[in-house]
Amino acid sequence: MAPLPLPQQPASLVFGPGISAMMLDMLPVPAALVELQDDVFVFDAVNRSFRVAGLGTVASESPLIRLLGARLRRFIESNEIQCEISWQFGDEVDARHFRVMLAKRADRRSFPRCMVTLVDHTSELRTEYSLRREMATDSLTGLPNRAGFSDALEHAITPENAQDFAVMVVNLDRFSRVNACMGGLAGDELLITVARRVKGALRSRDTLARMGGDEFGVLLTLDEGPSDALHVAKRIQAALANPFRLSDFEIRVDCSIGIALGSDNDGDPEDLVRNAQFAVKRAKKSGRTEIYQAHTFDIAREQFGIETELRRAIEHGQMTLCYQPICDLATGKIISFEALARWTNEEGVRLSPNDFIPVAEESGLIIPLGRWAMEEAAQTIAAWDRAAGGDAGVKVAVNLSAIQLQRDHIPAMVKGALDRHGVAGDRLTLELTESAIVTDPDRIAQTMNALKDLGTTLAMDDFGTGYSNLAYLQKLPIDLLKIDRSFVSGMLADRDKVAIVRAILSLAQALGMQTTAEGIETNELAQTLAALGCTYGQGFLYSRALEREDAYALLVERNA
Repeated sequence: MAPLPLPQQPASLVFGPGISAMMLDMLPVPAALVELQDDVFVFDAVNRSFRVAGLGTVASESPLIRLLGARLRRFIESNEIQCEISWQFGDEVDARHFRVMLAKRADRRSFPRCMVTLVDHTSELRTEYSLRREMATDSLTGLPNRAGFSDALEHAITPENAQDFAVMVVNLDRFSRVNACMGGLAGDELLITVARRVKGALRSRDTLARMGGDEFGVLLTLDEGPSDALHVAKRIQAALANPFRLSDFEIRVDCSIGIALGSDNDGDPEDLVRNAQFAVKRAKKSGRTEIYQAHTFDIAREQFGIETELRRAIEHGQMTLCYQPICDLATGKIISFEALARWTNEEGVRLSPNDFIPVAEESGLIIPLGRWAMEEAAQTIAAWDRAAGGDAGVKVAVNLSAIQLQRDHIPAMVKGALDRHGVAGDRLTLELTESAIVTDPDRIAQTMNALKDLGTTLAMDDFGTGYSNLAYLQKLPIDLLKIDRSFVSGMLADRDKVAIVRAILSLAQALGMQTTAEGIETNELAQTLAALGCTYGQGFLYSRALEREDAYALLVERNA
C-alpha cells in the first residue's frame, strides 16, 4: 500500500490502489476515485458528499462521467499530475457550479485512475453575479446603467457584425430646468416616466439604458440599415410629444437624438458611444436627429488643435493686430481704423479669423484675446499720437464678443487699457454685434452706458443680419450702425439690396446715428452710398488690413 499523505499535502495528490471510502469521507467536499478498467470508467470509491451532491454511485450512471468523461480520459492518459477545470451541473436556473480538481500518481501505467474532488462555489458565483448586476443597474429606472450598457455592447458587437448595430443617445432638453424648479423628486418621476415611454417605443430586440443624468442610450439592431435607426428615433420623439404630468403641471420635454452606426466604426463599442454623444451635441444645435459623420469628428479634432495652439499664441504674444481704414465717403479721408486680429501659427500657416475666432469663443479664449486686442489698440493710438506730435486725428475700432460681454467686466477693462497708455476714451470705437445685445439687453445696456461714460463711440456691427429689437435700438446709446457687407456687395445689380440699404440709412438718420458701409470695392459703389446718405465706407477700395506702421503711413499719405 502506498503511504498515506502527510498532513501538509493535499489528499488528492498522493494516493495508492488501497485508498478506502472511509478516507474519502474524511474530505469535506465531494470526492471519488475513478479508474479505467477495460476502457470503461468505474468508481473505486465515492464519499458521502459525492452521493449527497447527486453525482451517483455507479460510474456508468453518474453525470460526472457522462458530462466530463472525455476530459477525465484525456487526463488519465496524459502526463499531467493534476489539473483544475470549471463545471456547471444542472439546469440554467438551478445550475450548480464546481471547481473540479483532478489528481493522479505519476505512474499512470500501474494505476490508470485519478482522484476527483469537487468544490461547490455556486453561492460565491451567485453573489458575484448579483453584485455585478446591481453595479450594472440604474437604481432609479431599473435599466442598465453606463457600465451595464458597456457590457451589453461588448457582448453584442464585434468587428465582424458591427454593421448590424447602431448606438443611439437620447438627451432630454429641459430636464435641468424641471429639476431646478420643481425639485429632485419631480425630476426622478420625470426620468422614470421618460424611461417607460422610450422603452415602449423600442423594439423587443433593442436595449435601453440610462447613461446618467438626463441621458439615455439605446443599442439598436439594424435590419434595413440607417433607416431603422431613424425610424426608431421618430417613434421616441412621438412617444415624448405628449406632455408629462408632474404635480399640478403639464410639461412637455423635447429630446435631442444622436446616432452612431456600427458600419462607420471598427467595432469598438466605446467609440460608438462617444460618436453618438458627439452627434447629440450637433443635434442640440441643429434641432434634428443627427447621424455621426466621421468628417465632423475630424473638424472637431482640428478645432481642438487650433484651441491648443491659440492658447499658446496668446500666452506667448504671437498674435498680431492689423488695421483696416474707414473713410469719410464725402471727403475720402481716413477717420478711423478697425483693429482686426491676425495669427500665423508656429508652422507659418496664416489662419483666417473665421477659423480661430469661433474656436476662441467656444473655448473661452475670446476673453484673453479681447483683452489683448484692447491693450494693443490703446498702445497703437498712443504710438500714432507720438509719431504725429499730437492727436493723430483717427479713432481705432475694437470688436467686443458676445461671450466677452457676458463674462468679462468690460468697462473696467477698457478704462484700464486707456489709462495705462494715456489715451482718451473718445479715440476708441467699440463694435458690438446684434447677437451680443439681444442675449441680455438689460445687462448690456448697463455696460454700454458705462462705456459711454468713458467717452467711447459705440457701433452695432453687421447690422441687418441678426434679430434686432427696434425698441432696444432706440433705447441703447448706439452712435453708429455698420451695414453688413452681404447687403453692400453687389448692391448696384440688386434692387432688393438697394432697398434694404436705403431702409437702414433712413432708420439711422431717424435715430440720429451715423452709418458705415462694409465691403466697398469700387468707386461707383462708394459714390452711390454717399448719394444715399451713408456716412463712412470700409473695404478693399481703400485698403486691406495693414500692420501698425503701414497703417500709419497710409493715414499720413491719405489725410495730407
